[in-house]
Amino acid sequence: MDNFDLIVIGGGSGGVRAARVAASRGYKVAIVEDTHWGGTCVNVGCVPKKLMVYASHFSHEMEDARAFGWSVESGEFDWPHFMKKKDAEISRLNGIYLKLLDNAGVTIIDGRGFIEDANTVVVGDNKYSAERILIAVGGEPFKPNVPGSEHCITSDQIFFLPERPKSIVIVGGGFIALEFACILAGMGSAVTLLYRGELFLRGFDKDIRERMVGMIENSGIDLRLSTDIEEIGLSGEGKKNIRLTDGGELESDEVFYATGRIPRTKDLWSDQLDIQTSKQGAVLVDDNFESSVPGIYALGDVVGRMALTPVATAEAMALVDYWMEAKAVDIDYSIIPSAVFTQPNISSVGMTEDHAIEKGIPYAVYETDFKHLKHNLTDRSSERIYMKMLVHKETDKVLGVHAIAPDAGEMIQGAAVAITAGATKADFDRTIGIHPTMAEELVTLRTARDS
Repeated sequence: MDNFDLIVIGGGSGGVRAARVAASRGYKVAIVEDTHWGGTCVNVGCVPKKLMVYASHFSHEMEDARAFGWSVESGEFDWPHFMKKKDAEISRLNGIYLKLLDNAGVTIIDGRGFIEDANTVVVGDNKYSAERILIAVGGEPFKPNVPGSEHCITSDQIFFLPERPKSIVIVGGGFIALEFACILAGMGSAVTLLYRGELFLRGFDKDIRERMVGMIENSGIDLRLSTDIEEIGLSGEGKKNIRLTDGGELESDEVFYATGRIPRTKDLWSDQLDIQTSKQGAVLVDDNFESSVPGIYALGDVVGRMALTPVATAEAMALVDYWMEAKAVDIDYSIIPSAVFTQPNISSVGMTEDHAIEKGIPYAVYETDFKHLKHNLTDRSSERIYMKMLVHKETDKVLGVHAIAPDAGEMIQGAAVAITAGATKADFDRTIGIHPTMAEELVTLRTARDS
């Protein structure tokens, strides 16, 4: 049996970072992966999704180009061509991850890792021992148990469809559902978006959520809130016949469930191990990412905190520092920026207004709502830019910044640095803006909204 200081199960962003950093600091490390090197983000998540976002923008850009004097003829989107280019890029990234691990001296093991006991991992017919085991297997799409759901796809399949669906029903109200609704609509598909709740994007600021309803509808998406699927059947032509909870019916080429993700922990360890989990299967860990079984750790999406790639890599770095230097883990989950790559984008960092009310924090709201300068020459007048800043009334510290705008994430990343550094509204006010830009509005907000 090969012996290691650390065995990592899961070759995604968090697992790879932990493995190669620990190896570079002297640990003997092995890493096990059974699906895709690079994990969800590289293969069936943020990277291919962002490439699809770029592809979907061109239909709007060609429309806008004509308004600026360009003679542009838009043709049909070539889905197979795009998929071929996307697959080549993902393959390149897979190779980079493997090279990083190999260069760091990590032993690479292909296969599904099974934790037999607190110091033993089984992969196929082989057993490996380690002083520490790290679970970094991420998550997988959740599909509700609806009659006919076996005929549906999830985010694991959307990236590998041989043809673009001419019509698609997307179910869900989170960022994956909204992003793919905009992506596929931009590529020319007829999109219906169903969400069982009254307002999508739970957890984001309410003003952002409410404003996005109109923008989603104006993008040509058939948005139906407070609606869900009751049953799905197949027609003779292979189309999906969908019966809705409100009594309505739909027909589409595909039904795409984007109803969240669950930790990928099923059958991962022996029944003899008392690894405590949540109802959803997330590994419960302490402040140092150690599970209920000493020596077994977990991080990233599998612990059910914030399912974001930069969070997983930050957790990996913090955990290795804890092991190597006994340095206390210190990650502030309250100031983690995020973005939703809809059209236009949504981005957010820090506290929402509902959160401030819940905590009883006295706050002031500064906001702006305006038409993009670009669209003074186009017909896209319904696409508005909105920015909102929450400020502590007593300390003047900026608590949160939220925006709807093209490339909003690029803007909010800078605001995240300021909030992390403890910037006040006065700091923003004395900062000179860059004109003419959307971002300059963040330093020119002067009047608080009436509460």
